[in-house]
Amino acid sequence: MTAASTPAVDGAPVPTGRVRLVASDLDGTLLAPGGLASPRTVAVIAACRAAGVHVVFVTGRPAVWLDPVAVQTGHTGTAICANGAVVYDAGRAVVVSARGIAPADALEAVARLRRRLDGLAVAVETLAGFRREPGYAVRHDGGRETEVGELAELLDPDPVVVKMLVRRERGTPQELLDVARAELDGLVHPTHSGPESPLVEISAAGVSKAAALAAHAAALGVAREDVAAFGDMPNDVEMLRWAGRGYAMTGGHPEAVAAAAGTAPPCVDDGVAQVVEGLLRG
Repeated sequence: MTAASTPAVDGAPVPTGRVRLVASDLDGTLLAPGGLASPRTVAVIAACRAAGVHVVFVTGRPAVWLDPVAVQTGHTGTAICANGAVVYDAGRAVVVSARGIAPADALEAVARLRRRLDGLAVAVETLAGFRREPGYAVRHDGGRETEVGELAELLDPDPVVVKMLVRRERGTPQELLDVARAELDGLVHPTHSGPESPLVEISAAGVSKAAALAAHAAALGVAREDVAAFGDMPNDVEMLRWAGRGYAMTGGHPEAVAAAAGTAPPCVDDGVAQVVEGLLRG
């Protein structure tokens, strides 16, 4: 279909037409600081469901952290977790599919990074749980038990690593991401989702929020021009570019803002809800 254009919240042109799927990042986008959804956000999710519009949560979070969000928002549909590596059915609380990093690729990726940078510590998100090297400082464990050991031990036998986390306690997030992109291109897919922490999140090559969302939309028979997507960080960039309507949150990472066709108000002002309300009216 050929779409016309209409101003977004900030005046940037985005296509008009029927919206059939709303895809949103969680932290810094749909959820306010503290991880809470406002009543207005909960209401707009319900309004989408009533209108027959699919809602998909698309997040860097592991699947195990999705259940509390699903409960407070009433979301019973699909969640794409671990930056696209896991598809999760929030209503049934089950993993539908997962794509892991091969252990050899994980070891090679870390070796390449350690040849360039010192002070790195590694953890892995697996289908079996969270595992970390002794030097990895856990900031958000969600109350989970953690297996501790050297990386090679943590990967044997293959636990299906859906995301690898590489932390450095000094430097900036962007510096670490730039090195990871240069060193790991073609081997795995590095990205970043936290504004304060020098942390790189690594997925298997070809895994991204955009790739998983595109496959899910195709399975539903939804064209990309009928998808509205929201995000705020580099791990949202591919999704914002792919969607027919990509909205970066005001104050988001410059890469996300540059990738999006439009801008939504900040999450503290219920920016996603504001835009989706307008799309539903349209």
